[in-house]
Amino acid sequence: MIIRPRPGLLKLFVIMRGSIVPRILPQIVGMGAYAAVVVALSKTLDVGFGNYGVAPFTLLGVALSIYLGFRNNAAYDRWWEARKLWGQMIFDVRNLSRTAIALIPADTGESRAVLMETLAFCHFLRGQLRNVDAIAEARQFIGQQADALPGCRNRADEFLRRIGRRLGELKRQGRIDAIDFRILDERVSSLAALQAGCERIASTPLPFAYTLLLHRSAYIFCLLLPFGLAFSAGWSTPLFTMLIAYSFFGLDALSEELEDPFGLEANDLALDSLCRVCEISVLEALGEPAPEPLPGKSFFYS
Repeated sequence: MIIRPRPGLLKLFVIMRGSIVPRILPQIVGMGAYAAVVVALSKTLDVGFGNYGVAPFTLLGVALSIYLGFRNNAAYDRWWEARKLWGQMIFDVRNLSRTAIALIPADTGESRAVLMETLAFCHFLRGQLRNVDAIAEARQFIGQQADALPGCRNRADEFLRRIGRRLGELKRQGRIDAIDFRILDERVSSLAALQAGCERIASTPLPFAYTLLLHRSAYIFCLLLPFGLAFSAGWSTPLFTMLIAYSFFGLDALSEELEDPFGLEANDLALDSLCRVCEISVLEALGEPAPEPLPGKSFFYS
């Protein structure tokens, strides 16, 4: 995720960190070159494409704007819902820290074990959503248990089950009563609900038909535009075509990034930093030294 102050007017046009321009630069340059070829042919061969004006492109542009608007809103809704889920996770981790320390007898040592497994859950969920290996990070809190998960496909859920078994054993031993068990189990159930919400976003992309329709419409529009502008705009046609391509392909590429909010691209969520917030909350609740928040690298927080 890019977090930086609002740039000034001069920097506004040269910033590339977090910009979508590097990703769509081939389309912009390609459409500009294509438009230049169309204008050159029309002038060299004296080929007339008709003087239809921009009315047909206005109608097509309205339809394309509707497609872009729908897809951009849907992608941002997924991004924002994912951010709310991880914000809720921080809230639930802090609640679990407070209640575990308050309700689980200190002489059992189980409150710390529960909270360390909670941090392992956070890191394994991050790894699951990003398709990366999170064993090294989880090992800092649960030691060699992070490696002893043969055949376990959903490691995050496994650690919620382990927490549940710990709490159940405490209840059977009479170290916590039924009300305390229910309070703690509700916190664990909330974490399970958050995991299911993240998995729903990660495993359900936007319908492919919308993406296909948008791609086709954007390319058709940009490919036909030089023929409509060549007569009236002349050699300014490539410039106008590149500006239109920047707007249409840029919105399309940005919505594609936001559609998967758990990745490692510039506009994705900073899951590493959010996991660090959970670590700080748990360790400070236990009275242990807590790490510093993760710093950004050139305004980028992973």
